[in-house]
Amino acid sequence: MRRIILMGSPDTKRTVYLKKAAERTGISVELLDWQDWSGELPEGELFLKIDPPLWTSCALSRLGTLTETYRRQLAEIGQLAENKNVDFFNTPSAIMELLDKRTCKKRLVQAGLPVTEQLCGQVGVDVCPDTAFPPDSYANPASGIRDAEQLLELMRRRNVCQVFIKPASGSGAAGVSAFRIQPGTGQMSLYTCACESFNEGLIHTKKLRRYMDQGEVRKLLDGLLKLDCIVERWYPKASYGGYTYDLRVVVQERRVDYILARLSKGPVTNLHLNNHPLPVEELGLPVRTREMVEELCQRAVDGFPGLGSAGIDLLLERGSLRPRIIEMNAQGDLIYQDIYHENVIYRRQAERMKKWLAFAECSG
Repeated sequence: MRRIILMGSPDTKRTVYLKKAAERTGISVELLDWQDWSGELPEGELFLKIDPPLWTSCALSRLGTLTETYRRQLAEIGQLAENKNVDFFNTPSAIMELLDKRTCKKRLVQAGLPVTEQLCGQVGVDVCPDTAFPPDSYANPASGIRDAEQLLELMRRRNVCQVFIKPASGSGAAGVSAFRIQPGTGQMSLYTCACESFNEGLIHTKKLRRYMDQGEVRKLLDGLLKLDCIVERWYPKASYGGYTYDLRVVVQERRVDYILARLSKGPVTNLHLNNHPLPVEELGLPVRTREMVEELCQRAVDGFPGLGSAGIDLLLERGSLRPRIIEMNAQGDLIYQDIYHENVIYRRQAERMKKWLAFAECSG
């Protein structure tokens, strides 16, 4: 018996709109609820799509534990599939590789692809004296940065005045912060959705705030940098209509199925922070720039065996419009501007599932 299984959660937009696309395509998708999963896979010949489990905690200190639990679950699914006939939408191993921003970026750099570069060096050790962001900075990442003073020391040594700080694991801008210090005055600015709670430490609020009080900034940086963070260069992004922007690109089966611009007055562009979506066509980008974006994203997906689909965040540098990959998400296929209109992304997934059924029937 051949079955299409979605491992996810009921009544989420991911589940609802994939099922809508499946119904329109004439196929049936069964839901395997994460909450009910007992460590076994259904019987039969399976096509399995894995959506992320729902995390209810907003405590940033739990990001690492939650991600590690998810990794173990993915590894278990991969082991179970070895003894079954399972085709994956994205394999568990590919999803795991993209869960860690540091590992993902290192693979992209090794493939020669342009990325937002990581601050290089260990506090007190001059491992790359010539430049803050050498080509091998993901092979020799910043280490030992666990508080604000160590970060400031490294920024001074590397002559860098603005950086992004990101937990190595996590999504939805959880813990992502932009930090700037004025070289002359020492005035600090920190843009982040993190804030101190009474009983859970730093929490993710889904509201971007700007902190300028030096004591408050240092305290927040101390908390953030204890989360196993990467520190990256803060690039000036291209702008449109008074907003800076970056792009979310969805690649499926080596085809770019969707590109959306995310416009913001601040440095963090995630749309759930009340930023502004814009169809990429309205940017009026040169044809060559669009081609470079699509080629870069296709090459990025090619670098991860078992990755059939990915959401890729990418910036265009101000002036040159040179594309750089910010990060990749193996489960970055939910875009509200798509599901509420043509539902292209999930419709293409349903078409892929239908082809799998047809191929299996012909083979049988």
